[in-house]
Amino acid sequence: MQQGIGVSMKFKRVLLKLSGEALMGDQGYGIDPAVIDSLAVQIKDVVDKGYEIAIVVGGGNIFRGLAASANGMDRATGDYMGMLATVMNALAIQDGLERAGVFTRVMSAINMQQVAEPYIKRRAVRHMEKGRVVIFAAGTGNPYFTTDTTAALRALEIGADCVMKATKVDGIYDRDPKLFPDAKKYDELTYIQVLNDGLHVMDSTAISLCMDNQLPILVFNMEKEGNIARALNGEHVGTIVKGND
Repeated sequence: MQQGIGVSMKFKRVLLKLSGEALMGDQGYGIDPAVIDSLAVQIKDVVDKGYEIAIVVGGGNIFRGLAASANGMDRATGDYMGMLATVMNALAIQDGLERAGVFTRVMSAINMQQVAEPYIKRRAVRHMEKGRVVIFAAGTGNPYFTTDTTAALRALEIGADCVMKATKVDGIYDRDPKLFPDAKKYDELTYIQVLNDGLHVMDSTAISLCMDNQLPILVFNMEKEGNIARALNGEHVGTIVKGND
């Protein structure tokens, strides 16, 4: 099924979706500098080859608004706090990329001019055309919308070829492969299959947005060095989610 990726699914401009949890590595909280450094090396490799990269990062390693609201906090307040956590992560990634020699801009959906540019679509595209990595922080700027939905929205706005969702497993499985050794891995899925089977790829709002606009989603293992480059080159990496051909 996945052979077509090498021919028809080669990408030029992509949006990389990173979860906050991915940044904490084996720690229970916060940001692991080793993860940032590894990520920076991989991104520098593909930027140097001429690929255009944007990033949306979550904030779950610092604060989870949904969990806070389950414990009685106002949902909107919790979500705004989560957005601020994504800004902290974005600045950490920016620092890692710039130390690796990659020009980077952070654009925030919540105005905070001392640390980030405001999000302006045309400016973001221009940055990417000039070879800079753009990190979109603070989600959509609205509560009740996840960073998965932000990733789909920003990818569509900047004209990305694909959303690349970085995870700790090498694709989408029918159940958790860490708990069930016999879990089945999918090479290719349709948006409808993901929604109908309740596969935890992205939330349903994000999947629906991608489906309505025929934006492919590639789920891959970020922890394996070189996977970003392999995926961009059209090699067999992870699981692709797209519409019926």
